[in-house]
Amino acid sequence: MWLKPEEILLKNAFKLWVTEKDNEYFVLQRRRGYGEGGGGLTGLLVGTLDTVLDSTSKVAPFRILHHTPDSQVYWSIACGVTKEEIVQHWDWLQQNIMRTLSVFDSSEDITSFVQGKIRGLIAEEGKTSLVLEDDPEKFREALLRFEKWFELPPEEKLVTYYSCSYWKGKVPCQGWLYLSTNFLCFYSYLLGAEVKLVISWDEIWRLEKTSNVLLTESIHVLAHGEDHYFSMLLHLNETFVIMEQLADYSIKRLFDKEAFQREPALSDPLQITKRGLEAHAKSEQFQTFFRLPKEENLLEVHESFLYVPFSHYNTLGKICLSENYLCFASQDGSQCHVIIPMREVVNVEKPDSSSRALTVCVRGKRALRFSEVRDYQRLANTIRSRCGISASPQHSASSGAIRGECQSLINHFEDNPEDVTLMVGQKDSSKAVSTEALMTVFHPQDVENLDPKMLKEKMKEQSWNIHFSEYGRGTSMFFTKKTRDLIVRGVPEALRGELWMLFSGAVNDMATHPGYYTELVEQSLGTSTLATDEIERDLHRSLPDHPAFQSDTGISALRRVLTAYAYRNPKIGYCQAMNILTSVLLLYAKEEEAFWLLVAVCERMLPDYFNRRIIGALVDQAVFEDLIRENLPQLVEHMTDLSFFSSVSLSWFLTLFISVLPIESAVNVVDCFFYDGIKAILQLGLAVLDYNMEALISCHDDAEAVTILNKFFDSVTNKDSPLPPTVQQASVGNNDKTSHFNVDISELIREAYEKYGHIRSEEVESSRKRNKLHVIQTLEDTTKQNVIRVVSQEVRFSASQLDELYNLFKRQHFLSCYWTMKSPALLHHDPSLAYLEQYQLGFQQFSVLFSLLEPWAFCTNKSTLSLWIFRLIDENQDGLVNFKEFCYALDTLYSGSFTNKLKFLFKLHLPPGRGKVDLQAYLKQWQNEILKKEETIKDLPRINQTQFIQFSKTLYNIFHGDPDEESLYRAVAHVTSLLLRMEEVGRRLQEPSSPPESTKSADSPPAGAAAAAAAGPEESPSTEEASTTPESSDTPGSHNSQEAAPDLSEIEWSFSFEQVLASLLNEPALVTFFERPVDVQTKLAQARVAQLKLKIIK
Repeated sequence: MWLKPEEILLKNAFKLWVTEKDNEYFVLQRRRGYGEGGGGLTGLLVGTLDTVLDSTSKVAPFRILHHTPDSQVYWSIACGVTKEEIVQHWDWLQQNIMRTLSVFDSSEDITSFVQGKIRGLIAEEGKTSLVLEDDPEKFREALLRFEKWFELPPEEKLVTYYSCSYWKGKVPCQGWLYLSTNFLCFYSYLLGAEVKLVISWDEIWRLEKTSNVLLTESIHVLAHGEDHYFSMLLHLNETFVIMEQLADYSIKRLFDKEAFQREPALSDPLQITKRGLEAHAKSEQFQTFFRLPKEENLLEVHESFLYVPFSHYNTLGKICLSENYLCFASQDGSQCHVIIPMREVVNVEKPDSSSRALTVCVRGKRALRFSEVRDYQRLANTIRSRCGISASPQHSASSGAIRGECQSLINHFEDNPEDVTLMVGQKDSSKAVSTEALMTVFHPQDVENLDPKMLKEKMKEQSWNIHFSEYGRGTSMFFTKKTRDLIVRGVPEALRGELWMLFSGAVNDMATHPGYYTELVEQSLGTSTLATDEIERDLHRSLPDHPAFQSDTGISALRRVLTAYAYRNPKIGYCQAMNILTSVLLLYAKEEEAFWLLVAVCERMLPDYFNRRIIGALVDQAVFEDLIRENLPQLVEHMTDLSFFSSVSLSWFLTLFISVLPIESAVNVVDCFFYDGIKAILQLGLAVLDYNMEALISCHDDAEAVTILNKFFDSVTNKDSPLPPTVQQASVGNNDKTSHFNVDISELIREAYEKYGHIRSEEVESSRKRNKLHVIQTLEDTTKQNVIRVVSQEVRFSASQLDELYNLFKRQHFLSCYWTMKSPALLHHDPSLAYLEQYQLGFQQFSVLFSLLEPWAFCTNKSTLSLWIFRLIDENQDGLVNFKEFCYALDTLYSGSFTNKLKFLFKLHLPPGRGKVDLQAYLKQWQNEILKKEETIKDLPRINQTQFIQFSKTLYNIFHGDPDEESLYRAVAHVTSLLLRMEEVGRRLQEPSSPPESTKSADSPPAGAAAAAAAGPEESPSTEEASTTPESSDTPGSHNSQEAAPDLSEIEWSFSFEQVLASLLNEPALVTFFERPVDVQTKLAQARVAQLKLKIIK
């Protein structure tokens, strides 16, 4: 590897380096302790020094120095891990540099020329792979160490590296932590004790920051049931973010392809960089906090003050800028934030350069003033360009009225702070849709009705109108603590749909996709899929007691929304619980608005909830368990197994409590959910358990606990609900429950916020990421146990051996996916399939794994044998084999009887299947499987001369390299001769009335073919010529030759399996060879070590 020329001193260097070659201008040196004469105390000391110090010149065992005869200064210009590598560099210098140096007159010119050449070589090398790294030179040094120590395939992309301590037991090892796209690696070498650790990200069960008495702060990694701790990190938080991103990246790419397809920034595993991962992590936080679409990336962050008219002061915070949004979040504890879509911005002004301020004018006569912005001028230009606002003089002249209006508005706020009514914005008028909110149709408000509940409802509306007048209304409204307080008290029926759209961010989705829903409805109309069938089945189960869904109006709207979403997102399609949620959305929002609310819930607020494995809900259940341990210790002491709460709370998360609470109470929960996200559901769940603490502690079993919670939910009411009794659900069943006090939903929500409002959304998101690893790995482990349970009934491997085999099989599947996005194995992987079909190998992946596990260590021509075995065990002929098929082949070759092993090899040389199987043959095969009909040796077809020749060659290849190779060769030759002498018997067995079993015509005399079969591997035709015999025997040409010449005088000779078996049984050497036991454990251990080092075939 060429190095950036660096001056070094050689005063004491000869104690550590030995000169191998030198000339007038260059010196090639070897590190002491490496190569010849290495080892001993010198080797230990030098190795320790090389590991601890961060310098490539002290790590690479070879280097090249440049010097001039009249100078004592040396320059390091190259280093190498192997002697071959450094010799290549040396030869290049001799051929391309040495001749040119003689033309220079001065040493300075020579040194300058050499340095320029070396820098040019480095720049050429770094054009592709290192251009995105912060310090390319230092990164190249780390990459050299990474490749030398871990010997991973060259495609593996190193992302970053850190110096740290790894705790092995109670002893720390100082070394280097390397984080690559697919692996976490650690290396340490101290006084002869080498510690090397390689963990793939897809094997990690838990990743978290921890602290204890010994380790003040460390990173804990759980993999393969072992705990690993890394401490003494200079930038622990930065390291953890990168590790978290890489683990999440691996999970999405390899296990959860649906989520990964929505991450275009991570599309190519070979282009992942530290900078890119950090930017992605910040964008994720940005999108989650402001409820923005996944396409929005955080581009710029600026610290500034924002003038808040309702508080009459400037609040400190950060401006966050993305492609289509300008957002601000306070940092002074006021919990104030605002989201401004770029489409709403009409102008940007710089009123005062001395205060570094800029003013953003928004539609609806609103303006926001940001001050103390460090780079305010560039920010203003950026906003203008993204909004399409020109900053030219012509535009300035034509927009003077707007600027004057904005300036006068700011001045008015500053001079008349009490007159904040100007902040009222106009409510956006969305496009008309085909239906109104169902609650408006089926329960219109009676203006003249002045009962206490309606009066309270009007008071709520008035409170919100006052809030709008102070904080604004619509997309650029200020969100503050007061907003949350109003949410907790309850949202008025008339404003619920509008506020849900605003808080969820769905209002922005709908505004940026005009006409999209109408097109979806038209395109999905009349389609018939599995999703639409399930939707039709569940339509009348959605709030069946509500009048809106007892009519065709509500049912049709529900059908259109669910069908349109299934058409939009076929990966999710339709999942149970979506109908219940959509029903409630349709009650308070127009049809198109309900669709976009459903999009916001399924794709942003509750990710991975609505799919076959409901991973998102399982993750949030794990988060809920963690919160129970932290906040309800009394309950944990009594119920050590918290899995009960996971099973009970599943419906709480999937339906946002709609399925367990009366509808008039559940909508209050939905209000909080759209404002605070999943945090609101978690808080309410804790409040429910806290409210029933004493009863739950005193219960004796799970059934009693379920009864207690069900009674509690039945007792929850909404005393302020203006809905009539025909709509309310709680009024029906509570009259006869005098033994249980009623609980008001508003009081329950208020209590949840008071007791558990300290839970931060950032902590919840962090806990989600941490628990997602565990949930995914638990599901994967369940899959493994189910597969092993099925396979173990048909093979002779032990449970532990099957476990190890499954890990190797799964790893081989992933190895074909690590460095490419277009791997067939990755494209075929589908977690929703049956357990056995989730992980399958194509031929190339199978060939690599089989070469590691085959029982014949010295077998030649492995690729051909692998192809035949793959074709034989691929029963459905789809080009993929599953774990069961793979284990069947290995079990036969490892533990099968002599007859079964021979039968397996015999079947390899029969012609392959004819592609698609006709219906009758398929039904017969299915019937045989049901009846468990055992295949007998008489069921096998006869083998023709070409196939028999190849069968003999396969035996020769298997025996190659065996200690008894010579005796085995003689035995095969003897068997072949014996079978050929039985040729006449074989001909008589083939009666003229029955057609020949073979499909290949005899185009050569039997004696010639027989001689080829009886000859040894040296005298017989080349293996390559006959390697495709089973395939060539099935070609159309061979069929034609048979049909064209049915009256050949010579009928091709053939053998049955019984004849071959009987002949081979007479040779003790062959029987001993095939019955020789295989050390399965050793094979598995060797395969585990060698699997990563083999060249990966994509």
